[in-house]
Amino acid sequence: MEKTVLKSFWSKYTERYSHTGSLLCVGLDSEFSKLPECVLKAENPIWEFNRQIIDATQQYACAYKPNLAFYLADGLRGLEALYLTMEHIPEDIPVILDCKVGDIGSTMQAYVAAFFDNLAVDAITVNPLMGSDVMQPVMNHDPAFAFGLCLTSNPSATDFLKPVSSGDRRVAYPSSLSAKIAAWMQTYPCDKLGAVVGATQMAELKQIRDLLPGRLFLIPGVGAQGGDLEAVLKDATDNPGMPNILINSSRGIIFAESSKDFAKAAGIEAEKLFTACKNGIS
Repeated sequence: MEKTVLKSFWSKYTERYSHTGSLLCVGLDSEFSKLPECVLKAENPIWEFNRQIIDATQQYACAYKPNLAFYLADGLRGLEALYLTMEHIPEDIPVILDCKVGDIGSTMQAYVAAFFDNLAVDAITVNPLMGSDVMQPVMNHDPAFAFGLCLTSNPSATDFLKPVSSGDRRVAYPSSLSAKIAAWMQTYPCDKLGAVVGATQMAELKQIRDLLPGRLFLIPGVGAQGGDLEAVLKDATDNPGMPNILINSSRGIIFAESSKDFAKAAGIEAEKLFTACKNGIS
């Protein structure tokens, strides 16, 4: 019997981009408390919500990114929703599980087995601060891909990831932790490791792109968090032929409306961002 060869995240991403020109990653941050009332009577509300969102947005999506926390929060029913969601997403659209794991030895190996072999995602987000132990199981798993947290979009990223101001009396670091993480990333091939870089971190975005040419950036923070799309496209694009960026929008798309027409509204917002990204590159 011929063994099925699984496509890697990198190959699925490049094929999807070549086919659609899309830079859009739709974040499936399906928080139960924000679900529209019309899906709450369903046997599995998160799954019903996701099903309609995927059907309305898939023609504009280069990737989907479910956030594990919102599925765990709904217990076994939430995990079932995540598995059903994975089955429903078209095979040619890669899926990134936003789990932000980062551990050593058998623990990290168990995460890789759970997410890539069992759940069958195409990529995961990882916290790289425990070093090469975090990446080794990913490197050893042929189709696996990871996005390492380099400079996140949240305001408190300043606590550790950004340079300390020269006016700060505590200590003046010669470079930021994010720059050190970027340098560490250079030791891994671009088809195995990408970088999470927040759209709200405009002062550092160009610097990180200069440090990581050819590497895929997953960029959250456009939309609800207020990131400037035009500036992001200018500073984060690798080259016009292959920009190597995924612009993630979650709440701005999936919770665009809370009425029974929520999926239609999500499709409209996805199309807007898809078009704006495409026009910004061309």
